Order: sequence, then structure tokens, then C-alpha cells
Amino acid sequence: MTEADMKQTIKELTTGIQHLGLPTACYEETLAFYQGLGFEILWQATDRKCTFLRLGEAVIETYSAEEVHPVWGAWDHVALNVTDIDHVYTEIKAAGYRFAQGEDGPIFLPFFENGVKFFTIIGPNNEKLEFNQIL
Repeated sequence: MTEADMKQTIKELTTGIQHLGLPTACYEETLAFYQGLGFEILWQATDRKCTFLRLGEAVIETYSAEEVHPVWGAWDHVALNVTDIDHVYTEIKAAGYRFAQGEDGPIFLPFFENGVKFFTIIGPNNEKLEFNQIL
């Protein structure tokens, strides 16, 4: 597959930004802040402090983190929504991108009704770009 074909495949399978990841050292205060702005809980973990909040099409994943850098631009990651996570993973691995965790495939988490699968790559500015599919 050529690089142009790979880019087209990923473009066809990506439907937009799924969520922004916001680590926080003040979890309850962060929830109250966003709920005060009208964000509603989309999904909340029962085994950890992790909540997805939605306002219109904007989705924020906020989660408790011990080491947080409270500076401008402190978002942890941007997640893109894809329709076939395994295919996108194969294409990105074949293209030689650097993975954040060095995993051997998408990671499953028991989030939402049927779980999610995701993987994260690192960009040239050390930014994290997550590809995510809600199952």
C-alpha cells in the first residue's frame, strides 16, 4: 500500500475529534466546573476517577492524575474517533509512527456500554494523538 493510499484509508475511517483528555489533581472541582458550564456526564467509571462530559458535540475526558502540570495548554491528549480501530492501527504501524505505549495493538478498556479500543502515537512536538473507537 502506498503512503497516499494509507492516508486516504485513515481519512475515510476518521470521523472527527472524539474527546480531549484533561488530567486533574482536583477531580471533584473539575467535574463541578464543567457541569456548571452545562456539560453533562456522558459516562463515568465506577472503579477509578474518570468521567466523560459532553456539551453539544464537545466531549472532555477528565481523570484524576497525581502529576499534573497546571499551565496553559495542559491538555493531555486529543482523541480522534475512528470506525475501524484495528485497520487504522495496522496502517499507522506500517507507516512507522512512534507509539506512546509501544503496544502490540489497540488497548481495550471497559468504558461505555461495550468498551472502547484505542492506541496513542507521539507527534514531532511530543504531543499525544489518540485514535479511539467506542465499541
